[in-house]
Amino acid sequence: MSVSSPGSALSAQASVKTLLWASAAVALLTITLKTLAWVVTDSVGLLSDAMESFVNLAGAVFALAMVSIAQRPADLDHPYGHHKAEYFSSGFEGILIVAAAAGILWAALRRLFDPQPLQSLGWGLALSVLSSAFNAALAWVMLRVARLRRSIALEADAKHLATDVWTSVGVVLGLGLVALTGWLWLDPVVAIAVALNIVREGTRLVWRSSQGLMDEALEPEVLETVRTTLAEFELRRGEMLIVRFDHVRTRQAGQRRFADLHMHVPADWTLGRAASLRQSVEQALMSAVPGLRVTIQLLPSDVEPQLDDDKDLT
Repeated sequence: MSVSSPGSALSAQASVKTLLWASAAVALLTITLKTLAWVVTDSVGLLSDAMESFVNLAGAVFALAMVSIAQRPADLDHPYGHHKAEYFSSGFEGILIVAAAAGILWAALRRLFDPQPLQSLGWGLALSVLSSAFNAALAWVMLRVARLRRSIALEADAKHLATDVWTSVGVVLGLGLVALTGWLWLDPVVAIAVALNIVREGTRLVWRSSQGLMDEALEPEVLETVRTTLAEFELRRGEMLIVRFDHVRTRQAGQRRFADLHMHVPADWTLGRAASLRQSVEQALMSAVPGLRVTIQLLPSDVEPQLDDDKDLT
């Protein structure tokens, strides 16, 4: 089975880790700016915004640790590699998001029943907008690289940053309405809305990481690419299909994709001829689907394997 260049894999990991370091640095900057915004205004909405930035920092640091583990090569205890470590990062960040939302709800509900006047809203809003600009720019870059590198840890961190941006937008709009109307209850109401939105995003991250840990199949469009590629190697002799593929099983593990299948060839073929065709099929599949690792079992055309699961794809 062919494998990709170790240098190219390490280069991809370096890009992911660099962006996670950048995420941690931006989190520190936004914590400073948003905390200042909360101090000068005494707004529970801005406090909720600042609390989420602490979660951004913790998530980025944990993601860095998990990406470092995920890039380790396969060993005797982990023959398929350590790629699933990224799912722990995604799940951990989702849990952190939900915990931050709980803290925001607690502070907002207290303020809802005991409204307090806000101070220096202009400065507070300016600091919040500035920090959001940093987060938005970084989140955009991270999402692009996450989709290119298939890094769920980076994608989780990017989506959290994007949620932080929308959080800040909601807080700024809410405080703007407070300044215009004088309705102090709008400040905690905005914070509650922010917390509920954060819960939704955190739940999605936890769900996706759980699906990855349970060996989720490849996406339907990727499976179709696999089937189309295999069809190009099928061979007929008259009405009989003498080279065929069945029992295709796939799974995902972080950036890596895996496919196991059976290739049936005529019993009178030499082992060398069958192995040569198998190598061509492997190379074609790995070229068509980035990050794919393929295991193909050779069988005679008239032999069907005994399987424990009768629901395999054919």
